[in-house]
Amino acid sequence: MILILSSNTDPQSAEYRQLTSHLAGLQGIRTRVHTEHGAEQTLTEIYLIGNTKALDLADMQNLPCVERVVRVSEEYRILGRHKDDPRPSHFEYNGVRFGQDTLNVFAGLCAVDNAEHVELMLKALHDNGQVCTRMGAYKPRTSPYAFQGHGKNCLPYVFELAGKYGIKVIAMEITHESHLDEIRAALQQTGSPTGVMLQIGTRNTQNFELLKIVGRQKELPVLLKRGFGITLDESLNAAEYLASEGNRNVVFGLRGMKTNMGDPHRNLVDFAHVPVVKRLTRMPVCVDPSHSVGSRAASPDGILDVFHATAQGVVAGANMVLVDFHPAPLKALVDGPQALLLKELPHFLEDVRIAREAYLQRAALQQRFAQ
Repeated sequence: MILILSSNTDPQSAEYRQLTSHLAGLQGIRTRVHTEHGAEQTLTEIYLIGNTKALDLADMQNLPCVERVVRVSEEYRILGRHKDDPRPSHFEYNGVRFGQDTLNVFAGLCAVDNAEHVELMLKALHDNGQVCTRMGAYKPRTSPYAFQGHGKNCLPYVFELAGKYGIKVIAMEITHESHLDEIRAALQQTGSPTGVMLQIGTRNTQNFELLKIVGRQKELPVLLKRGFGITLDESLNAAEYLASEGNRNVVFGLRGMKTNMGDPHRNLVDFAHVPVVKRLTRMPVCVDPSHSVGSRAASPDGILDVFHATAQGVVAGANMVLVDFHPAPLKALVDGPQALLLKELPHFLEDVRIAREAYLQRAALQQRFAQ
């Protein structure tokens, strides 16, 4: 059960103390308080953990400071979309809004190779009105002999260049808790010219200790990619690990499933699950067409498969697109064959705009006929 308190509830007030005193007397019930500080108001939610079936909804509703009560009926207790649940499904980070009603494109380098390519990429994004990117500093690879990323050595120039070109959020994968410390240190060293969205890759979706560590910090949002060989339910529970530790600013990423059923694509594209995740949870949903398709193959109409896959996800209501670009794909150290070219960026963004407009028209059509 979740108690949603009136906005700007003062934890020092007599009413709040009366509420917490009452809750402390409930047998077999533990409480966990979650507070969100917005620009204009503070929202507080109290989670009642234990056997709450015996608690009367009306009685709880009449407690001091309580504005609304939500009885949790789904497995995803924190991130789930529960019955009659009015809580907002968005968060803001470094001036960028992430929600189930927004769309942000994160085009960039799968792996940082040198400062020149980073600057060319970020300048192209700036010239096309983009404020988000992807930049891989830590790259888990199947082969121990493959390029593993420049790690902390590239972070200062990546962050400084991002600030130079007005990039507000960088999606960056981490594979170990030390990477989190290195990112924090580099942001502090460079004066925090940009923001970082921590990415948990598909290989670490069930690295529960890493999930707990990342979840305990609240300053950086998280992009959690679906595990490549596990069920959707298992991956959504991985996201719940993050939220249960305190960080609810989570975006769920679909990146294709590892199976030869998807051949000749790299993975079986799973973007039909975009509306499913939005129905089951309050998380924004990201699609990763580059790692789903894995090539620059094109259909007879001349449109690249990566473009088609992106459109499928966006038309289904995706809220974020994570896509590989590179100034010189032949020189890329990771996933060069699937990277889009900088000259294709305006085309890609316009194609995304068309797909987004189609989604909005479909949603409006649904509302019209529902009335």
